[in-house]
Amino acid sequence: MKTRDLILPLLLALPSSAWASEEGQQQPRGLPAEVVLLKPQPLTPVIQAVGNLQANESVIIRPEQSGQIRKILFLEGQAVKAGELMFQLDTALYDAALTQSKARVSLSQQEYSRAQSLLQRKVGSQNDRDAAMAQLRVDEAEVTLARTRIEKMNIRAPFAGITGLRQVSPGDYVSTGQDLVELIDNSSLKVDFRIPEIYLATVAPGQPVTVEVDAFPGQRFAGEIYALAPSSDARAHNLELRARIPNTDGTLRPGLFARVELQGETQAQALLVPEQAILLQEGAFSLMRVNSQGMVEIVPVTLGQRRPGKVQILSGASAGDTIVTAGHLKLFPGMPVTPVFVDGSSDAARPQEPVQ
Repeated sequence: MKTRDLILPLLLALPSSAWASEEGQQQPRGLPAEVVLLKPQPLTPVIQAVGNLQANESVIIRPEQSGQIRKILFLEGQAVKAGELMFQLDTALYDAALTQSKARVSLSQQEYSRAQSLLQRKVGSQNDRDAAMAQLRVDEAEVTLARTRIEKMNIRAPFAGITGLRQVSPGDYVSTGQDLVELIDNSSLKVDFRIPEIYLATVAPGQPVTVEVDAFPGQRFAGEIYALAPSSDARAHNLELRARIPNTDGTLRPGLFARVELQGETQAQALLVPEQAILLQEGAFSLMRVNSQGMVEIVPVTLGQRRPGKVQILSGASAGDTIVTAGHLKLFPGMPVTPVFVDGSSDAARPQEPVQ
């Protein structure tokens, strides 16, 4: 087959716009490329993190003194009020000690009265009176100590909450500091989580958050941030925050894994491009942009927030730029293209000059 037989069909297949004419027809504008016009739009940053739910208050009830359990005055898994009596330990030894201390106080009171009377009649010394007074104060302190020990044998709830599963039974001998039962206040729950330190300016106490847990798929629980750690983690460069989630109906439980989402301050002039427009080259991000002459150029960019299918551009591109979204493999810098706007924009909206 002759060479001209191969060339002729190729020439006939070229579009008419690809030919220059002596009568002033336009020069070729290159391959068609899908593009979008970069327009500013509002963007509310969404920060996502993970954490674990914690009880508002949680404590393991432990005795301050050893003794035998005489009574258990609560039901497992039920609510108790603040100050409500939960355990009574045997107080027989401390009751006897209290009786003994009271008898000593009575004797010391008589000794003090006698010493005071002798001093007033000038037949006793002031030192005897003072010694009797000191002994009286010591014996009164012993009475107070005995009463305190008896009270410590009555174990009360430090706050209102729900009791856990008890670890002891009536008649058990328990030691100081031994675990008896857990008490939690889950009327509201805390969730601790960490976010990158770059969001420091966008978070503050009182800011709303939403929480999702695997135990209740599809449900979102509202809360708000109430505390920020005073310092940032120097190694991980993140901030620790704590939010409170109302739980008056007791739906949520401490210990559940939680996904936390919070919104930052809305940016009115954010630039978003389709994620397929982003190029990754040697660890850096860039875009293909069509300049005013209709030529392709590559510009490095800095990325910000991500949305489903879109990415925020922080620097490197400006509003009004024409960004290539498809066909990157066929394009190279300096190549003329024919923009095909896929976002409803008009080709006339892009500043351009005819190719000379």
